[in-house]
Amino acid sequence: MSLTLKQVEEIAGLARLDLSKQEKERFRDQLSAILDYAEMLQHLDTGNVPPTAQVTGLVGVLREDVIAASLDQKEALANAPATQDGFVVVPTVLEES
Repeated sequence: MSLTLKQVEEIAGLARLDLSKQEKERFRDQLSAILDYAEMLQHLDTGNVPPTAQVTGLVGVLREDVIAASLDQKEALANAPATQDGFVVVPTVLEES
């Protein structure tokens, strides 16, 4: 599939790219080649290929949760620049309307 320069300009606009004329030509060729390859892949027979969510075979790669001691409230708030009633005080970001 060969893209037109207008299509490349539309894609560049969506990506907020300001391309020179030479870049548009280069990207037109490259994007067209990518689309040709994707079209070629559409013709592959995948009928005997089982659906897969991942291909590495890894299972349970995350560590188990372990209960451990943590800071109490006083220790957790010790380095806060400002606290009030057991909470960290932060500057107001939104004002009431």
